[in-house]
Amino acid sequence: MNARRTDLLELTPEALIALANAGFVKRAQKDLAEGNLPALEELADATIRATYADGHCAVLGPNSTLRDASCTCPASGLCRHRVTLVLAYQAQARALSPAQPENQAADDAGPWSPAHFAATMADTVPASTLAQAARLAAAQPVVKLIAWQEAAAVPSARLPMCNVRFFSRSSLTHARCDCKEGSGCAHIVLAVWAFAQAELKSPGFAEASVTLASPQEGGPAPVARVFGTQAAATLLERTQALALQVWLDGSSQPMLALEARFEEVFGLAKQLEWCWIGESLHGMKDLMLAQHARSSRFDPKLLLSALADLHARLAAAVLADGQAAAGRLPEVPASQLLGIGVKGEVALDHLRLVSLGTQLWADDEAEGALLVFADPDTLAVTVIERRWPKPKAGEPGIAIKSRRIAGQSVERLAASQVVTSGARRRANGALEIAAGARQTNVLPFSSRAWDDLMAPLRQSSAEGLRDYLLDAVPDFARPLQAIEHMHVVPVAQVGEWEWNAARQTLSAWIEVGQGLHEPGQRLLLRKRHNPAAPHAVDALASALSGEFGAPLAVSGTVTLEAGLVAIDPFAILTEQRAVVPDVESTAARELAPAALLHEAPPLVHLAGQVHALLGRWMRQGLRHQAAGALKEAEDLAAAMERNGLAAAAALLREAVTLMQAPDKQPLPGKLATLYLLLAEIARSA
Repeated sequence: MNARRTDLLELTPEALIALANAGFVKRAQKDLAEGNLPALEELADATIRATYADGHCAVLGPNSTLRDASCTCPASGLCRHRVTLVLAYQAQARALSPAQPENQAADDAGPWSPAHFAATMADTVPASTLAQAARLAAAQPVVKLIAWQEAAAVPSARLPMCNVRFFSRSSLTHARCDCKEGSGCAHIVLAVWAFAQAELKSPGFAEASVTLASPQEGGPAPVARVFGTQAAATLLERTQALALQVWLDGSSQPMLALEARFEEVFGLAKQLEWCWIGESLHGMKDLMLAQHARSSRFDPKLLLSALADLHARLAAAVLADGQAAAGRLPEVPASQLLGIGVKGEVALDHLRLVSLGTQLWADDEAEGALLVFADPDTLAVTVIERRWPKPKAGEPGIAIKSRRIAGQSVERLAASQVVTSGARRRANGALEIAAGARQTNVLPFSSRAWDDLMAPLRQSSAEGLRDYLLDAVPDFARPLQAIEHMHVVPVAQVGEWEWNAARQTLSAWIEVGQGLHEPGQRLLLRKRHNPAAPHAVDALASALSGEFGAPLAVSGTVTLEAGLVAIDPFAILTEQRAVVPDVESTAARELAPAALLHEAPPLVHLAGQVHALLGRWMRQGLRHQAAGALKEAEDLAAAMERNGLAAAAALLREAVTLMQAPDKQPLPGKLATLYLLLAEIARSA
């Protein structure tokens, strides 16, 4: 057999899993190992025909995907025969050329870019698909590109609503999109155009973000003005007025007083298609509703952060828009900051998800769960969130972990792998899964379930994670996500741990990385008691003490505190099983108190005091602050000045002055800047 199908030789087992599924690939690999290979015939037009011992025949034509291949077996869709055809073809090619490395074609030795497909797409891609891609490109979406790298040899593109991966350098046929079409879609064309555009600007780049232009425009996309319309000016003005009312009257004020303002800005954001502004406003409102319902989800710092990030996102967009008007290309275009062109939700094709754990919550009226999943193929983090009304007094209740989503209990989903072809994803990463049993399979978790996760989601050292967080763009300049800063780190050893009854927090030192006790290779794990998950702290203590075998890895949301990485754990993977603290039913255990495990540095403590003051102002309202609150602000400003934080001290004093001035319009901006400045000081002090 003269192997002419280099596109098939380039497909790795990981690529086949993405193009088919893990079950078929494992079955095909088993057949290959046992020598159960089909008889192969390569026709003159490069069609491959495979005849199997069971009498079935599979045929894969040129420029065809695995899903386009035909097979005489009863399977209605993909089957193991089609996957075995590819592996058998690779095996016979290696037998003819033993010196050739596995899964590598003859010309597959160095870097490459999907940009080279651009020259031939007019001949290989249907005109209707190109026309659809041109219409999508007219919206100038921002595309994040990751180029070929020796450690990760699959170039990929992240579009606003889907992800594209290129598994073959010789054929665009094997490019895979996670939208419902899967392959041959307009998103793949957009990804190729984005790579071509990036290569023109920065040849040999490793990562890049481009504002896409259709190739018919003949050059880089002009950055459109977005604040030049009356509607944009009105939205900016109304958003600032809403933030000012929250600050002046307090987040504790009845929501009825803010409802009209919220609805007005929601409508304007929808009209202008400013997706991230609309999502930010919804997040603010949800946090205020959680505060009123005394929900376990509410934290004053979260609402402070939401207010500050909304102001900063709009201010950065105004600045970028001004730079564009002056002919200077902004580092992040205003369209990306505002989420212009990011629409609705997209139906996804075959999707494999690995659980990263869950968090439960409850308030006076409702209860719910936030389940977090990772896609090992794209490293995208998605969430499924549900809420249920609380049973009335005297009615039988259902434990939150026993509630069902897509036909499965929260407890089972929280520690499982999910394979589905019935999912839809929103722009912020929120996922909806159809309840049909035929569309979704839930598989058990193994101790190696997170091994397929790579950087930046999985970090191999605390030092590497710290550097990644320090180098990351601010949250207000990123696409808004349902959950931020979710990571997985391997656990080498559990150090000291303690229960602080006053703070209702379990803390532990976690050694991360290959070498134990190396400087900078530990992080601080912290879990606060959550009334919605009464056994969570006990379950975490059991996992840390080794009751389920040695801890292997931990997932959770991470923050930086004076350069120290702190993680709020969602799940711990141990030698025996995955432990998801919030859904465990571990028996109560005695938690011995100890001396304070970690004391924040003075600057971090000072920043926390100012944040606490801002939180009280935000809840109570600036109109209702007595002389004592103003005196406390002056004392904190003096303390910041003594500690070298002159800019922060000046901002706090300006805010106090504005609180007593007739014109209070600048107040939200001053307070947002103060909050963000102190947050950055606390991160890196």
